[in-house]
Amino acid sequence: MRRTLCCLTALAGLLLIVGLCQNTPAQRHTASSLADADSATLRARYEKPATHWPPAWLDPGVPLRELAILPARARPTPHRQAQAALGERLFSDTVLAAPGYPSCAACHQPAQGWSAPPRRFEAPLGSTAGRKPPSLYHVARRTHWGWDGRRDSLVAQTLAPLTDPDEMGNTDLAVVLQRLARDPRHAQDFQSLYGPGPVTAAMLGDALVAYLAGIEKPSRLDRFLAGDHAQLSDQAILGLHLFRTKARCLNCHSGPLLTDEGFHNLRISAFGEPAEDLGRYRVSGQPEDAGAFRTASLRHVGEHPPYMHNGLFPTLAGVINLYDRGGGEVWARNAQEAAHPLYRHAARRSTRLQPLHLDEAEKAALLAFLEAL
Repeated sequence: MRRTLCCLTALAGLLLIVGLCQNTPAQRHTASSLADADSATLRARYEKPATHWPPAWLDPGVPLRELAILPARARPTPHRQAQAALGERLFSDTVLAAPGYPSCAACHQPAQGWSAPPRRFEAPLGSTAGRKPPSLYHVARRTHWGWDGRRDSLVAQTLAPLTDPDEMGNTDLAVVLQRLARDPRHAQDFQSLYGPGPVTAAMLGDALVAYLAGIEKPSRLDRFLAGDHAQLSDQAILGLHLFRTKARCLNCHSGPLLTDEGFHNLRISAFGEPAEDLGRYRVSGQPEDAGAFRTASLRHVGEHPPYMHNGLFPTLAGVINLYDRGGGEVWARNAQEAAHPLYRHAARRSTRLQPLHLDEAEKAALLAFLEAL
């Protein structure tokens, strides 16, 4: 909801920009859009190293993990490059899927930011069929995989879809390995790269991970941080400032990967509805995890709409509006739902969420910045 702000003087606005004001509750509620005359001052501050940036607005106990360029990876050896090439071929080949099911690339499309819209069809309550495939950008750098973090390694996450009835439909990994062994080209590739003997699940997972590790590219923000300051417009720099302060994004989307790798309840679990998805609770069984989902990385986020675990929002503008209002809604429609042991947990939004009161210019600036990530 837009607030009319009339008590912020030009001097206070300048102090906010240069970070001399303290982050008090009063300032959280009186921060206004920066005037056009202040854009040069704001740019000058953000073109300096991050240690000179205005203080970030973080909740108590949230560590400061500044936005940063991803550390460079060592160049893979020629042998590893060959294994990655095999992984790339398998990624796009339906040989890994049961008859009639799609390849990995069908759900993780390069042209769609290594993701795709969620498939919409009737599925049993509790299945993952309605979830959007997570983007694979920088997937090898993560510590949790999937929307609910149920896998403890990238190899496990890579092999799991092969035997998921909602994804690639195989009864078990053995049938996949048998198909690979019967395919002359794939069998020969595995022998030349991994040695003689049967194709194993470890070999298959390793080849796929070798390929996935290369799905990385710099963003406009990376280039800005490296010194190419023309990469961000004045509007995007205002968005960067809002991202770190009034919009509170840095509380969860932090560090080089733009994620805290944590799990948070935004109150979009559709509790009690046919599309209900309780997220992390499916894995942990802990009631307090009902409705919590992994914080997605925002790297290249503009490339893979729709957004959220279920593709709820077709645009980033919709996502901004969700956060601006302080998250979604979970409510009991009757006494039976109110008495459900998970209701109060699903209805409890993350403490990191609160209404932001962004005006339209601030929302537009935040969107401009997100499109640069």
